[in-house]
Parts: sequence; C-alpha cells; structure tokens
Amino acid sequence: MKNLHSKILFNRPVNDRYWKMAVDAAALEEPVSPGQFFHIRCSDNWKNLLRRPFSIYHFDRRTRILEFLYLVKGPGTQALTGRKPGETLDMIGPLGKPFTLPAGDAPILLVARGVGVATLHALARSAAADGSRTVAIVSARRREDLLAVDDLKQSGAAVYAVTDEDGTSAVDQVKRLAEKLIENDGFSAVYTCGSRRLAKLIQNLAVSRNLYGEIAMEARMACGLGDCYACACPVRRERGIEMARICCEGPVFPLRQAVLS
Repeated sequence: MKNLHSKILFNRPVNDRYWKMAVDAAALEEPVSPGQFFHIRCSDNWKNLLRRPFSIYHFDRRTRILEFLYLVKGPGTQALTGRKPGETLDMIGPLGKPFTLPAGDAPILLVARGVGVATLHALARSAAADGSRTVAIVSARRREDLLAVDDLKQSGAAVYAVTDEDGTSAVDQVKRLAEKLIENDGFSAVYTCGSRRLAKLIQNLAVSRNLYGEIAMEARMACGLGDCYACACPVRRERGIEMARICCEGPVFPLRQAVLS
C-alpha cells in the first residue's frame, strides 16, 4: 500500500452514466492484482472529504498505466468527472485481497452487472495472460449501459450480453444461460460482482455443481484501511456468521462464504 499522487492521463465519459479514467502509476512499486482497489480523493472540496473506493479496471505492467471505470452516482464521483488530464490524483493503494485463479488452463465464467464488470475485466485480462479462456455474462439495464464488452472480447473472452431493455436479463433467463454454459464448457471456477440477485444465482449453481467461486463485494467505505468497520458485512465462517471488513478482509471472498439476501 502506498499513498500516490499520480498524473491523470485522461478522464472521459463512456456514456451518460459511466466514466473511464487513466493515471500514470509509474511510482507504484507494489504488484497490482485483479480484485484490488484504490481509495481515491475525488476533489479538494470539503463536501467530498471521504475517499471513494475504485476497483482496478486494468493495470498495464509495461507502461505502468492504471485505469478505472466508475459510475457517476453521488457528489464525489460527480466531482471526479471534473478532474482534468495533467492534474494530480491522490490515491491510496493497492488495497484489499485479490481474486485467485485455479491452477491449469480450464475456462472460467464471469457474471457481472453494471459497473461490477470493471472488477471482472481485470480478472479476464489476467486469465488470458495465463492461457485460460474466459466466458462472460454481462448484464445491464440498457444496451448503452453494457460496459467493457469490446475490451473483454479483445482479451479473448466470449461475451453474452443481457439487458432489461431486451428482456433477457431476468434471473431465470440468466440461470438457463449459465447452466447451458456450465454444461458445455467445463469451467474450473466462477466469479461474480455487481448484483446480489445474480450473485445468489451463481452461488447456488456453484454449490450444486461443486464449482469453486469468488465474489467481489461492494460497500461504502470511510477509511478503506480496516480501522472504522464502516464496510463490515456478514460472511459464513467455520464458527458461523461473522462480520468481515470488505476493505481488508475482502473485497474478494469465497462465494460460499457470502451471505446474500
């Protein structure tokens, strides 16, 4: 973990709800892994004093360029859209526990909705570098909100896009699609982020098919370092249900441990 003051290379809209930002992370000496995040100070305005967690969309080890994909939702992210190339971004990271890929080159299945695809995109790139094939189900409200589809395809992933707008994103429809893919592709593991309904579906499928799975949990954070417990969530452990801090004990957890209502 390091406090970085990195130059913004670009910060631009993807559509009317999502933006992508890239920064120069040449000063970062620690390894960066899919599933980890950076705690970012969005602006100098006193109204946005608390940092916001942003999962890693992509980190290029050669160029040392770090990319984030973010949803413009509140005053903090709205302020972030005003940051210009050449300005300095105050970041702490990398933070949190990353994803783990199983040994071997068997394919993996990713299931994401909305900005949850940002976290899983980084995993798809890592899997491709290790020689594993990726299949991704990407869900969104509208076609315009489908994120990272082209980037996922460029990494070699087979992408199945489903939307509320097209009437293809209902849980029972995604279940049939996922079951078909699991039967045909022989996945070694499944990963999910961005929707509790879809996460519950994938959790049930992983348990019934005896598949290893992981979930990247999302939460509001204050410190991002494990001191304040603002991001604590229930997880299943050997002794029963316990509270775990998403910022440091996660954000990635074994899928079987997730308590999903």
